[in-house]
Parts: sequence; C-alpha cells; structure tokens
Amino acid sequence: MRRVKIFSGSSHTSLVDAICERLGTQPAKCELKKFSNGETSVSIETSIRDQDVFIVQSGSDKINDTLMELLIMIAACKGGSAKSITGFFGTPVDNLHAEPLIARWIRNHVSGWKEAVVVSKNPGGSKRVTSLADALKLNFGIITTDRRRATMTGSSILDMSGYLDRMGDATFDVNHLQRSETEAEASIDPTADFEIPKETIRQSPHANGLVNGHPPGTAASCRKVAGSSPFSQARGVDAEPPRRRRTPIPRSAPSDEPVAEEDSADEYTDERAREVITGRLVQGHLVDDDHLSPILSTMSGSVATLPGEIVGPPHFDDQDPMASSFMSHLSTVTSHNTIGGGNAAAEFDDEEEGFKNPELEHTITLVGNVKERTVFIVDDLIDQCGSWIAAAETVVKRGGAKKVYCIATHGLFGYNSLEQMEECECIDFIVVTNTYPISHDRIRASRKLVILDISNLVSEAIRRNHYGESISQLFQHYQD
Repeated sequence: MRRVKIFSGSSHTSLVDAICERLGTQPAKCELKKFSNGETSVSIETSIRDQDVFIVQSGSDKINDTLMELLIMIAACKGGSAKSITGFFGTPVDNLHAEPLIARWIRNHVSGWKEAVVVSKNPGGSKRVTSLADALKLNFGIITTDRRRATMTGSSILDMSGYLDRMGDATFDVNHLQRSETEAEASIDPTADFEIPKETIRQSPHANGLVNGHPPGTAASCRKVAGSSPFSQARGVDAEPPRRRRTPIPRSAPSDEPVAEEDSADEYTDERAREVITGRLVQGHLVDDDHLSPILSTMSGSVATLPGEIVGPPHFDDQDPMASSFMSHLSTVTSHNTIGGGNAAAEFDDEEEGFKNPELEHTITLVGNVKERTVFIVDDLIDQCGSWIAAAETVVKRGGAKKVYCIATHGLFGYNSLEQMEECECIDFIVVTNTYPISHDRIRASRKLVILDISNLVSEAIRRNHYGESISQLFQHYQD
C-alpha cells in the first residue's frame, strides 16, 4: 500500500512481520535501543511526512518499558509530520476484539459445539460471555467464588457495627414516605373488615399521658391521629381503635389438597434450582464435603473462649445463607480513594492469592446446566491460573461436563500458569491468540495449547483504515 508506514515495537516483532506479509509490504525502519542508564531511545529512519503511520506494540513481561517505548515512538512520529498515527497496544484505537475469530474457530474445530455451554468464571466477565453465547446461539452459565466464614467472631461484630453505623448515616426522603402513606391509606377499602392482631401493638413512646404533646382526648391530640393511616394507628396504644373490625379478603378459594404438599411438589419440580451447584475450595482446588475446614482448624484460642452467643455454632453449615453472605460482604468492604472505586486487577490478584492461602476456604457456585456437555470457559486474558483451574474442576467434578476449553484473547501465562493448567486433568484445551509473545520452548512443551493467529484481523483493519472503509464489518459474525 502506498503512503502507509507500519512500525514495530520491540515486544512482538513476529506478529508485525506476519501483518506486513499479508499487506505485501515491509516494516518501516526504525532504531530502538536503550542508553547505559536504561532510558529508551527511538530513531525513525525513514520519511513519514504526510503518511498514515501504524505502530504495533503488544504487552510483554516488562510492561512499563514497552508502554514507554510506544509513547516515545508516537512522539517521534508526530515530530516527523505524519498525517495520522494509529497505535495497536492492548486496547487498540479501533477497538479490535477477537470474538468473531474465536467463534469461527469453535464452529470449525469443536465437534458438537451446538450443544456446548459458555461459562464465565467470575461475574465481571458475564457481558463478554453472553456476547459470545449470543453469537453462537448457546446457553451460558456463571461461576462465583466467595470466601467462606465459619463463625461470627468479635472482630467481625465490630466490623458489622461500623458498617451499620455507616448505613445509618443515610438520609431519607420524608415527603416520599408521607406520599406512600397517603397512597396506602387511599387504597384501603373502608367497607372491608380488618382485624388488627394484638401482637403487632407495641408500647408507644408517648405512653406518659401525652399524645402529640397534648393531653389525651383534646382536639390537638386527635388532630394528627385522625389524619394518619391505620398502619400508624396500630403502632401506639394511645391511638384510637378503628371504627370497624376488618378481616383480610382471601386471595382464592381454599382447595381440598394441603398447601404444604403443593409447595413441596413445586420445590422439587423446579428445574432452575437443579442448575445451581456449590462446592468447597481449599488452596484453589475442589474438595469433598467431609474435608476438614482450614477455618476450623486454625481458629485461635481467644476466639474459642468467647461466649457461645457471640461466637455462634462451631460449624458453618447450620448458619443462615443470607447471614453468611452478609458477613462475607462485610469482611471485604474496603474504602477506595481512587476515581472509579478501585482497581479490578488488584482484586483479581487478591483472589488468586486467597486461593494459595492454606488457611482460607472458598465457596464456589455454578449456575447453569453443563452435564454431559462441552464447556467453554471464557475470559479476556490468562495470567494466573487459580480461578481457571477452580472453574474447570467445578464444571467437571460437580457439574458433570465432558470436555473443557479455556479460551482467552491474551495468553500472558505468568507464574508458570501454563504448566499448571497443563497438569490439570479437568482442562482439555487452552485457546489464546498471538497478541502476546509466548516463547517457542513453552509452545513446544504444551500439548493443550492452541494459538489463533490475529495478524489477518489487524492487517485488514489497517487496510480499511487507510482507505476509509468501515471497520465494524470485521466484527460481524458470518456462518462459514
């Protein structure tokens, strides 16, 4: 192509060579080096005046140097009077994504993919998973992990009190409450009978002989009571009783069959309830239900000596699920001073570190039916492997899946994660693109790794950008 220059950063030169080969050109000449003190030097060795410049720079294990090199290259091209500069790095300017490429590979290389299920290993990836599931017209599922709590310790009680205090600081709209009370009063049928249970009548704070600041029986004391709803009248003993006895109108005629049996039958015939599966994770791996909990084995003696009404029962299986979920939420409430409420990458790192801690136990929940089906676990990248292995073990050992594909756009494979996923018997294939450089030794040693070539997508995006054609058509899903 004329009047186009494609520059390569130092992170992934092989990808740039493949892109230029498809476009019938060569990478533009530039010199990249570092000074003795570690500073980055960029020298553009060709004319780029009034040219469309494209810079391809992927991530690397030295991400700070890679990003700084890209920024310096952009500044150098601006100084060379380039017509336009487009950089491809992590999240490209034209918002390229590999979903159509992955969907096409699934259709052509996975047998029985029409009966498969797309699963997100965390709630944050649900939008990505549903998009791929819609493109393939498949069902989808979701996996969540929560840190498990055995007991309510003294420290957790203090945390809960502080949390409730913060909740108490919230302000309420008094006018909205008054409007709701007026609407509720207007919706009551005055001709119907209504009986106020005696158990709901509580001692009024004005039981000292004064009603609304005035003696009972006076006009001032009855002014507010007469204008209030029956709900407010039932809260105090000094309020006047209703003039008529009212009984609630039954919703439907009573049937001959017991209600308890109907509820029981509905409970066991609900198919949706069968698609929710839970399991226990210790050190990132699924364990049996009778496995000793590390939480109980590491409880301190000071907590064990607290009164029973504070510590609670020794086993968490008898606790209310809502209370356990609330206590788990309290333990993870943190203050974020940054704009946006925190760093998602840091939260994922904390989750991975929690999987490695032998003193912690997690509860993993799978929502979706994967029995005797192929499962596609999808995320944007694979860096650490703890959540991937936990999700694969859950869908296979608890869900009954027959084959698992771990699919991501970027394969970083840090901390020997590729080797650990190779050893996991529940993972059959690991599918990534070549947006991130992977050493040839690791590729040859892997039996499960499948790498999809992204050079065709990037080269076509460069061509369309140069000639002013639509790029959105690259993201359309076409049946092969």
